[in-house]
Amino acid sequence: MRLYLAIAALVLVLAAHAEAQEEPTIEQHFANFHTKVKEFGSDVAEKTMATIKEIEQSEFAAKTKNWFTEQFEKMKKHIDETFTN
Repeated sequence: MRLYLAIAALVLVLAAHAEAQEEPTIEQHFANFHTKVKEFGSDVAEKTMATIKEIEQSEFAAKTKNWFTEQFEKMKKHIDETFTN
């Protein structure tokens, strides 16, 4: 019988100890929030830079750049021919 009482008392002590653990203060919440926001910003920046590099190196970007360059050269040639005559 004493063993059952000892086990019950131990369970109660453990339950009380688990509830009595301190909750983080507002300062700790803000410090944690600051860290999380900083990590989020870093992750977003890294992902954005990776996506931009991937787009820059894509075949579509190269073809588009070449097309615009050709069109600009054609327009420049046409303007030069028009105003030099």
